Amino acid sequence: MNKYIETVLADVRAKNADQKEFLQAVEEVLTTLAPVIEANKAYEENAILERLVQPERTIIFRVPWVDDKGKVRVNRGYRIQFNSAIGPYKGGLRFDPSVNLSVLKFLAFEQIFKNSLTTLPMGGGKGGSDFNPKQSPHTPGKRCSDGEVMRFCQSFMTALYHYIGADTDVPAGDMNVGGREIGYLFGQYKRLANEWTGVLTGKGLSFGGSLIRPEATGYGDIYFAENMLAKRGETIEGKRCVVSGSGNVASFAAEKLIALGAKVLTLSDRSGAIYAKDGISDNMLKDIMHLKTVERGEFADFAKKTKGVKFFKGANSWQLADKIDCAFPCARQNELNGEDAAYLLKHGCTLVGEGANMPSTPEAINAFLKAKIMFSPGKASNAGGVATSGLEMSQNSERISWTREQVDNRLRDIMKAIHDNAWEAAEKYGKKGNYVVGANIAGFTKVADAMVAQGIC
Repeated sequence: MNKYIETVLADVRAKNADQKEFLQAVEEVLTTLAPVIEANKAYEENAILERLVQPERTIIFRVPWVDDKGKVRVNRGYRIQFNSAIGPYKGGLRFDPSVNLSVLKFLAFEQIFKNSLTTLPMGGGKGGSDFNPKQSPHTPGKRCSDGEVMRFCQSFMTALYHYIGADTDVPAGDMNVGGREIGYLFGQYKRLANEWTGVLTGKGLSFGGSLIRPEATGYGDIYFAENMLAKRGETIEGKRCVVSGSGNVASFAAEKLIALGAKVLTLSDRSGAIYAKDGISDNMLKDIMHLKTVERGEFADFAKKTKGVKFFKGANSWQLADKIDCAFPCARQNELNGEDAAYLLKHGCTLVGEGANMPSTPEAINAFLKAKIMFSPGKASNAGGVATSGLEMSQNSERISWTREQVDNRLRDIMKAIHDNAWEAAEKYGKKGNYVVGANIAGFTKVADAMVAQGIC
C-alpha cells in the first residue's frame, strides 16, 4: 500500500476505533486511491487525505418532544457537514434506531464522492436521529401517530435550522424520512426562518418538489445497470433479478426493471423476504407499494393473500432463487455478505448494482471483483436520488418546474455520465471494468482538486 495512505489510515483507525461503519467506508475509498495519489504529489503536500477524512463540522443535539399521552420524550439528533469544497453540504436525514455517529459519518463520507460524481455542485453531508417513527413509544406494535411525528420533526428542525440554508446545507429524506416528514420539517423551517427557500429537497409537488424525486434512486440504479450491460452488448430485458428492500429505492428499482422487461423475483423487509417464482407483476408491485406506503404493513400478510408469492421469515433476498442474473441490494448497509455473494455467483449472477449505501460487505465486494462480474458501488449507482435533489434545487432557484420527461431525461444523462466517468477513470489507471476503483478516483479527483485550489481551509 502507498505509505501516505497507510499513514492516514492508521491515524483514522486510532482516532475512530469504535466507529466500524465509518472506518469501513474510509478504508474502501482510500485503499483504491494509490495510483492517483502517486500521480499528483500536490495531494500529499496539501494533506488532502488528512483533511478529507475529518468532517468540517459535526453537530449533535437533543430533540425533546411530547407523545400522544403527554409524556416528554428525548432523542438525539445529528448533522455531519463533511465537505463543502465543490458546493453546499447535501445529503439526507435518516430517522432510525440504528442511527449513531459512526453510521452518519460513513454516510456523509460516501456522500462526498457520490455528489461529486453527479457532476453537480454539491458537497457531502448527512444527518438524522435515533427516533423510530415505526414504533410508538407507548403502544408496542403500533407506529407513531402523525401528530407525534410532526411534533418530533418540529423539535428536530428547531435545533437544526441554525446550521442549514439553500447555500449552506440542503438536507433531504432518507430512511424513514419521506414526504410526510419533509413537509413537517420544511414547515417548521419556514416558520423559524421567516422565508420560503429551497432548504430541503424531496418536498411535495405543491410546495417546490420535483417530479421523479421519489423514483430517482431506484430508477438511477437501473439506468446505471443498463450502461454496464451495454458495455457487454447486453440489455436488461429478460434478466432474472433479485431485489432487496421495500422502500422507495427497492420499489422503484423493481418498477423500472419490470417496465424494461426484466423479471423481479424478490423483495424484502425487516420481517423477511418474498419470492415470486414467475416474477412480481405490475399489479403485485402496486399492491406492495400500497401496503408499504399507506397500510404500512408487513410482507407476511401480503404473501398469505397473493397467489404465487412465498414469504420466508427472517430471510434476505439473496438465497431464494435457483437462477439469478442480476442483484440489486436496495435496503441498508452490509446486508449482503460473503456467503450471499458466493450463492449469487454460484447461481449465475453477472451483475450487482448497489441501490443502498454500502450494502455489500468487504468480503462480498472482493468476491464480486475477483469473479470479474459487473459490480457498481452505491456511491455511483445510487446517486440518482441526490442528483435529482440537485435538479430540485435548480428548479427552486429559478422558481420553475420541469416536466416528468425533462427530469427523467436529465437523470438518465447524469447516470450515463457517472458510469462513463467511472469507467474512464478505471481504464486510465489500469483497472478497466473496475467500477469501485473508477468511481472512487473520479469522485475523489474533483474534490481534491477543488481543495488544493482553495488553499488550507
